[in-house]
Amino acid sequence: MLFTLIADRYEKSNILLSSNQPFSKWEQIFKDPMTTTAAAIDRLVHHSSIIELNVPSKRLEEAKASQEKQRIQDNATQSSPIGNPQNSPAEM
Repeated sequence: MLFTLIADRYEKSNILLSSNQPFSKWEQIFKDPMTTTAAAIDRLVHHSSIIELNVPSKRLEEAKASQEKQRIQDNATQSSPIGNPQNSPAEM
């Protein structure tokens, strides 16, 4: 469907496209990596301005921070006597 959109709009209207993958990995997107990928890229780069941003992903950083926070909370719960059923007051 992406190729159809690109082909339909080619030289008729503007397209603004954002991708987290370089063109070299676009063969994983299209069913026919040899012809469709090359044709899509050819249509996109013809008459285009490409702006490449080599900056860290904000979403990836937020996901890593969230996972780390969850890991810390899980470790705190496991080491807490309240969160650990093995250390119940009846056994002490």
